[in-house]
Amino acid sequence: MKTRAITAFFFTIVMLGSIFLGGYTFTFFYLILSLAALFEFFNMIKTAGIKPHKYFALFVSALIFLITASYQLLQLETKFMLLIIPVIFSVFIAELYKRDKSPFTNIAYTYVGIIYVIIPFCFFYSLGFIQNHATYNYHLPLSFLLMLWASDTGAYLFGMKMGKTKLFERHSPKKSWEGFFGGVLTSVLVSYIISLFFTELSPFVLGGMAVLIVSFGTLGDLVESMLKRSLDVKDSGNILPGHGGFLDRFDGLLIAAPIVYVYLYLILH
Repeated sequence: MKTRAITAFFFTIVMLGSIFLGGYTFTFFYLILSLAALFEFFNMIKTAGIKPHKYFALFVSALIFLITASYQLLQLETKFMLLIIPVIFSVFIAELYKRDKSPFTNIAYTYVGIIYVIIPFCFFYSLGFIQNHATYNYHLPLSFLLMLWASDTGAYLFGMKMGKTKLFERHSPKKSWEGFFGGVLTSVLVSYIISLFFTELSPFVLGGMAVLIVSFGTLGDLVESMLKRSLDVKDSGNILPGHGGFLDRFDGLLIAAPIVYVYLYLILH
């Protein structure tokens, strides 16, 4: 617990700094973070004997993220977003130059990595521009993370004290319904506190955002647990002492971020 607490403290400071220090710092930090998480994903997949296009996919993913960032931060015209299409399909061409007995398995897992890791980070990044295109605002990315952390903390505390009813024992034996609802309670409470400071969104909108984060964040956690169990891997990495890898730390974001973005976009536009 001591190791986990120290790691969480310093990593939280770095993350908050990346959000508060402006759009370019925000862009650079989450570009590196998303690529590091994708790198961990491919390293896990390789333990099953699959050979995804790791480095080529990292290059493609960096282009996808940077095109998204250019659209959001630099007012790139919408038509240039179409450049993502040939970038994505270039994976098929790259496989032609590999000698492997399962080419389409390699292609499939390359795409799974991009869709599962990079696309959600692009949606999370875009939360910083959803209120006013080309103008970075840290309120929603910060709110998202605070609600996600509140969910994790509430689920852990309530689950430890009152957890009896298993939530999804097949994939995560320790998770309980009591912990889930504890996470909802703490996240909604944090959303109300946030609404007192960030008044551009109503407490009800932020409360709905909190419920979505807890619900789909929990599902994201279960999905990563399913992945690790299928590969017989304990952690996605060991770069964060006491927490595992970046993918372990952000598994809740991967499913929740696209859903929350759609929810807020429909309300704000």
